[in-house]
Amino acid sequence: MDSSVNCPFCHLTLPSSQLQRHANSHFDEDDGLAEKDEQLARDLELAQQLSIQPPSSTFTLQENNTMDEKISCLIALQYRSSFYHVKSPGGLISLLSNCFELDADTNTTVLLSGYVDHFQSLASEDAGWGCGWRNIQMLSSHLLSHRHDASELLFGGSGFVPDIPFLQRWLEIAWEKGFDALGSHHFNNSVYGSKHWIGTTECAAIFRSFGLRARIVDFGPKELQSFFLSVPGTSLTPPVVTANASDKRKAFQVYGPMDRYLVGRSSDVSQLDSIVNDQSQSSTNYVAGGSDQSMANRFPRKKEGHQVLLDWVWNYFSEESLTTSVQNRHVVITNRVPLYFQHDGHSRTIVGIQFRRQQNGVPQYNLLILDPAHRTVALERSLRENAGWKKLIKRGAHTLKKPQYQLCYIDPGIAIGEEMEQLKKIDSVFIEF
Repeated sequence: MDSSVNCPFCHLTLPSSQLQRHANSHFDEDDGLAEKDEQLARDLELAQQLSIQPPSSTFTLQENNTMDEKISCLIALQYRSSFYHVKSPGGLISLLSNCFELDADTNTTVLLSGYVDHFQSLASEDAGWGCGWRNIQMLSSHLLSHRHDASELLFGGSGFVPDIPFLQRWLEIAWEKGFDALGSHHFNNSVYGSKHWIGTTECAAIFRSFGLRARIVDFGPKELQSFFLSVPGTSLTPPVVTANASDKRKAFQVYGPMDRYLVGRSSDVSQLDSIVNDQSQSSTNYVAGGSDQSMANRFPRKKEGHQVLLDWVWNYFSEESLTTSVQNRHVVITNRVPLYFQHDGHSRTIVGIQFRRQQNGVPQYNLLILDPAHRTVALERSLRENAGWKKLIKRGAHTLKKPQYQLCYIDPGIAIGEEMEQLKKIDSVFIEF
């Protein structure tokens, strides 16, 4: 077990294994120096507060502590993750919306999530392994900004997005509560202080442990269907099949509530709302693992290549009942939570999608993505200048070259009682490429 030490710069108490990474973060080269100075001031204030706490209030969670004690300790000691704050009332999403308003034509429709902060990977902290944690931070920033019910529960009601080490502790607590037992076993019940890659299952486990209805969708070829969600983490390559086949997670066929997103490619955009509304009335079961076999044959199950993923994302953001405001007839700000977007080796956050009907009548989609590997300052600058941002944010079908993808999305509402128990087992809906 790591001994506790104090940071020589902000005097924050933390495990010795974290000291070098934390201390280096004080010297990160970042254009947002003012923001970092403010964060250092907050860290110092917190450190001073912690210095008067009894010796038992350290960041190390003792095995003999009760669950309530561990959570109380974590809530008291967690601190806000530093990030470059975009100097715009609506953040990057507002700047992105402005660019589309200037660039849009009558054949284009853009659907965006609401406010979301961009969390970039830092060379001194998590470069090369932290993308999953950064995407969880992005989704969390949106939830804290847009959903009061979620903000009261996330991270003990702290109202802010914690730094990666504290997210790691929240994941361990989720495991201890019984969420994603197989994932916990895969990581030997511990991720704190490590550089382990994580993926959609860990994202879902964290959010589900707070009562949020996080779901996973797998996209891939049929021959690999049985391997999806058989092990957690970033790598989606098929694992070695063990003799104990019962340990493998079940990857559901396409049926149930998610069928409403599997609209045929020939469907006109103007008809999507009526299709979605019709299905929403026919299927209301949002319980994890729930299914409605009668919905299985409503829409085609197979699309041309990766187009099925783009269609799914379009329909996810286009549900009329969740639309909150329309900037103009081209740009729509929806009430949808951004998507955690995973493939082998990396993950990003989908904050919207662009639809454009080409001259030949064929629809063209572009995912709108925030990548933790990009610098927030560069994203802000490109959007403000309306130059170069498309290369950073837009991703068309031709860029989807991986054989397998996963999405994690969060449905409205808070789970309680029996539904919380069902959320502990993480399954997925499988959609064939």
